[in-house]
Amino acid sequence: MAVLVARNEQVAEKRRKSVSKSGLLSHYLLLMPAFLLSAAIVLIPAIFTFVIAFTDWDGVATTINFVGTENFREIFADGVFLTALFNNVKWTILFLTIPVAIGLMVAVLLLNRPRSRIVFQTLFLLPYVMAAAVNAIIWLNMIYSPISGIVGVLNRAGIDIANPLTDTSSALYAVAAVDIWHYWGYLLIIYLAALRQVPYEQVEAARLDGANSFHIFRYVYLPGIASALKMSLIMIVIFSFLTFDYVYLMTQGGPANSTEILATYAYGFAFSTFQFGKAAAVGLIMSGFGLIASIVYVRVTKRKD
Repeated sequence: MAVLVARNEQVAEKRRKSVSKSGLLSHYLLLMPAFLLSAAIVLIPAIFTFVIAFTDWDGVATTINFVGTENFREIFADGVFLTALFNNVKWTILFLTIPVAIGLMVAVLLLNRPRSRIVFQTLFLLPYVMAAAVNAIIWLNMIYSPISGIVGVLNRAGIDIANPLTDTSSALYAVAAVDIWHYWGYLLIIYLAALRQVPYEQVEAARLDGANSFHIFRYVYLPGIASALKMSLIMIVIFSFLTFDYVYLMTQGGPANSTEILATYAYGFAFSTFQFGKAAAVGLIMSGFGLIASIVYVRVTKRKD
């Protein structure tokens, strides 16, 4: 009898192992399409970019000469690179403050307006869902244009205002204003959704204790949305070093490199002077900043879990 029981247990154990192996195999099969897609779109181009960064490839030649770290040495010695890097840092600081503050403030204002907030959310999110080219054209022709825009209207009214895109001291901030106008509505949606998840019982308890609106926001709402706020700030840092569209559409890095950022700097190497090796080197530098922010993102996520 004992032998029969032991044999049945062995058979059951073999069946469990077989089911476990088949289940593991099915998991791998389900993951395979995503892995192949990621390898084709991300991994292979990343490896290719890394290799090209150490060559003098011009994008069309069939022969590639390895030049070591010469591309990086020339880039770091270039004053335009330092300007682009500093502009990226300023861009990041602008986006970590202005759109975050606007989105959070408007989200708090809309929190207790359930009837009208859907309309306002739609209106504020509209610039985000519109194409960057459309937004750039609107601002170039209706705001900044000295002929047909608000700038032109003010000039004809006797208020002398120059196009901010033509001034080296204000061009970067003028382009950033367009991107902030396009982006803050997206942050509003994130913050409003996070605020709505804060238990209302905590808010009521704070009011019964005599807390005013500022105290409720500071000690109830803000801790409740801390995780969403941290994630949005980290993603802003990543996207700030990858920004390209509005700068290229509105100024292409000018005037006098005053709006040059790392993405337009790399684009110029690749498609203006056909120095794909240097463009790839700049891309690796950009990826380094994104990698640092990604590591912070993963650490914050693990800590949350």
